[in-house]
Amino acid sequence: MANKFQETLEMLVREAGAEGCVLVSVDGLPISSVLPPSIDEDRVSAMGAAILSLAERVNTELNKGLLEQVYIKGSKGYVIFTGVKDLAVLGVLAPSNAKLGLLLMEIQRAIKKLEQELG
Repeated sequence: MANKFQETLEMLVREAGAEGCVLVSVDGLPISSVLPPSIDEDRVSAMGAAILSLAERVNTELNKGLLEQVYIKGSKGYVIFTGVKDLAVLGVLAPSNAKLGLLLMEIQRAIKKLEQELG
């Protein structure tokens, strides 16, 4: 799915050493993605929106302020979901050997650019 967000997502994957990423509407619909062929864009999109929604509820219930990011670490890597304003969700998949500091820095850079592109 190529669109105006594609270049930003491709840059994020390239610069951060990520396996892929997806930009999702808050309703869970894919907007744009750069994912390996084995990953289903629709499933990642729906799961990303759902997990961010649940995390926001937990965060609110526990009085932890505004939710910034949901970070999942598995034995084979990371999945990080970050809200883009109140308009979208950015999901990033990274291998277990990813440099986490670089990955988080590149996610923040991509978020700023996506916020401008979303308007």
